[in-house]
Amino acid sequence: MKLASEATAGLRVPLHSTLEALLARLESLSLEPRMAAERQVALGLAFQPYLEGGAGALFSPLPEETALANLLLYADYYPQDGQLSLIEQLRDVITEHIPQEEREWLDPLKHSYLDLVEFLSVGEQDRRLAFRSLGDGRAYRVSDGPFSKGLQRGQVLLTRLIREPGDVEWERAMIAGAAIVLSKEDAEDLLNASLDYRRQLEISAGSFELGDWPEFAKRYGHVLLWTFARMRLAALLDAVASIRYAVDGGQPYLYVLALYDHSEYGYMAEMLAGLEGFEHEAAAPFYAEASTSNNAQFFIQRQAWGALDSAVVARVILTATQLWVECDSRDRLDAVKHKLAAMFGFSLHFRSETSTPPPRKLKESELAVEGPLTLVMSAEEDRALLNGFLETLYLEWAERACPSLGGHMPRHVAVSSAGRERVAALIAEMECHDPGIRRVGKASFDYNKLRAHVGLD
Repeated sequence: MKLASEATAGLRVPLHSTLEALLARLESLSLEPRMAAERQVALGLAFQPYLEGGAGALFSPLPEETALANLLLYADYYPQDGQLSLIEQLRDVITEHIPQEEREWLDPLKHSYLDLVEFLSVGEQDRRLAFRSLGDGRAYRVSDGPFSKGLQRGQVLLTRLIREPGDVEWERAMIAGAAIVLSKEDAEDLLNASLDYRRQLEISAGSFELGDWPEFAKRYGHVLLWTFARMRLAALLDAVASIRYAVDGGQPYLYVLALYDHSEYGYMAEMLAGLEGFEHEAAAPFYAEASTSNNAQFFIQRQAWGALDSAVVARVILTATQLWVECDSRDRLDAVKHKLAAMFGFSLHFRSETSTPPPRKLKESELAVEGPLTLVMSAEEDRALLNGFLETLYLEWAERACPSLGGHMPRHVAVSSAGRERVAALIAEMECHDPGIRRVGKASFDYNKLRAHVGLD
């Protein structure tokens, strides 16, 4: 789940002043009008997962991803319109004086590439950080700094390492300003996915020229960024899908709802008593004293949930004219619906359902936890959810055939004096069994809206 949190992924490393000045020159060059289209193409390639399928509406690139994508533009990208690369333009086209201290970084930057490097140790003598490339096993020694305080052995950086000028063996290197911290497991998944992409390229081309890791990483470094972005999206979706919703006290929040109409209370009460996996709720939730009927029956399903050995994960409520189903998940609702369909068939008349929990903006600290996240929902959030569900449902009810009215539409029945009494009694029955009375202590829907909708005073 930590991949879904921006707070745990990034690492910024101070650059050598002359390298920083060189990168600033390359950035300025990339912003010139003649390079504008090529810059857009290069960054569009690096950020492709954020631009496809509406993913950009869910999340955006980390600042470190943006920095690494810019380095791909500076050091790896060859313009499609025939222009020289940015490094070649600085190195070979003399338009301004570039200090020799900056020029010394041009060749190391040109030969650098995006890599996955595992942090191994800190040297006892030179205090340099030892890293090893997961791609080809190459060893790097990086100058220590404050950025390393949070690093743990075994963690992997997705970054670009630039060898220090004068070190022809590539042993001494510098992190190019930005890195993304990954667990060893996530890094290996990223590496394997990238290698799968490389194999597909080689099969398509009928050549193994990309078998060398530096060659692949130099030409297709954007694939590493693609894979990381898709892993982030998958982690975000998994984090949302695995959220547990609870109420005060730690019991499951039954936000998945379905409503049926019926006209066979006695038959259904008898059959529900034998519903597989359910038990009669002895202490049924109490309705308001003003209720005109107390014939609601409750059947619950218990199961281990989180740290609880036994929790109510589903409830079926039978009233004189309706059958409510409340569950803690969409899958459980589908299972209960299947049982009800097999038991009652056409005796039940489906009205509507909802499986969307109340909207909640998640905090970085919440997404950074290990394991499933549990959100405690307030009574206000619950009432808003119920109101939104019933608002549309009950206004449609006036125009649909109602089993309790002999299959006629409530609006049509309410035309006559006798019909108005029947419809009024039916709405009063629905009002006194409003789910909000039991769940939050007051009705979640204004039934006067429904009365006005069918023409009652």
